[in-house]
Amino acid sequence: DPLTETYNLSFYMQYISRWPSMCASYSDANGRLMGYILGKAEGNGKLWHGHVTAVTVSPDYRRLGVAKQLMAYLEKVSEEVYTAYFVDLFVRVSNNLAQVMYNSLGYTVYRRVLGYYSGEEDAFDMRKALHRDKLKESVIPLPHPVKPEDLEW
Repeated sequence: DPLTETYNLSFYMQYISRWPSMCASYSDANGRLMGYILGKAEGNGKLWHGHVTAVTVSPDYRRLGVAKQLMAYLEKVSEEVYTAYFVDLFVRVSNNLAQVMYNSLGYTVYRRVLGYYSGEEDAFDMRKALHRDKLKESVIPLPHPVKPEDLEW
């Protein structure tokens, strides 16, 4: 599936062992995996946030609200367990479908990251402010793009 980022087993195990509450999966009544989300908490000060590393839904279960439920789960954990200011994620500039979905969930483009995907494609850093960010400072868009080496974490 070209829309799915895949990682090696040690990468998944690192996330599960370090941020177990930021990793979740949904299965159907027969135990078949519908989708999963992988995230972490990172940053300092007002940049303390939950990060969506991957949210993946099996093609058979897309457009049924599975991704919405997974995202809501990670947002809740980011807010209640990690007391984060916002949740962010990176999405390919060419992935319009995902951008529309994230917009519908309250995410906005914070900045463009040039060459984020192996130097070949830009990414949008999309963010959603959580209750701790009362003034929504974390989602005020930057007026210029950045390079991957300029990212804070």
